[in-house]
Amino acid sequence: MAEKDQTNPLAPAVGPAKSDEESASLRSKEELRHKRNIKCFVYILAFAVFQTIIILVFALTVLKIKTPSVRMTSVTVENLSFSNNASFTMKLIGEVAVKNKNFGHFKFDNSTVTVSYQGTTVGQALVPKARAKARKTTRMNVTMEVNSEQLSGNSNLRNDIDSGTLILDSYAKLSGKVHLMKVMKKRKTAEMNCTITLNFGSKSIQGWNCD
Repeated sequence: MAEKDQTNPLAPAVGPAKSDEESASLRSKEELRHKRNIKCFVYILAFAVFQTIIILVFALTVLKIKTPSVRMTSVTVENLSFSNNASFTMKLIGEVAVKNKNFGHFKFDNSTVTVSYQGTTVGQALVPKARAKARKTTRMNVTMEVNSEQLSGNSNLRNDIDSGTLILDSYAKLSGKVHLMKVMKKRKTAEMNCTITLNFGSKSIQGWNCD
């Protein structure tokens, strides 16, 4: 009998299929890595923008040194006396407030509050050196002896006394330094200009206004 041809079946060709699967897997990994890189870049960029905003806000608020303000917040009169021959004497007691808007303290030197009538000084008081804390207001009481000794020959004074009211000007200039974070120091000058209206009839302060 003739022998039957014995042939072994060919193994299935799996090479190309595996290659396609590996390529797809690599592409998927690369896409995933690319997405992660993009996310990482976005996070870094967002953090950098956030840091820049924080630095700008810090520079525009904390590091920006402003000029403190000084105002007379109250004023009273004591021992007022006057005569029709154009003379007066009195004691003015005022509260001076130094408002410091900075994030560092304002240390100022000795100064003087002057009271004048039509440009002539009629009284003054010492403002002692002090320190206004950061973002705080420092208040001080000053007592000014005021009289008309320097106003002899002033023709307007008699008319003002006869009218019952007298307008006085008050001025102060505080010079000092703003100390910020114990590193930065910047000299600043605060000025006060106030107008005080005195009523002779009631022997009291009718009003005052500060610029």
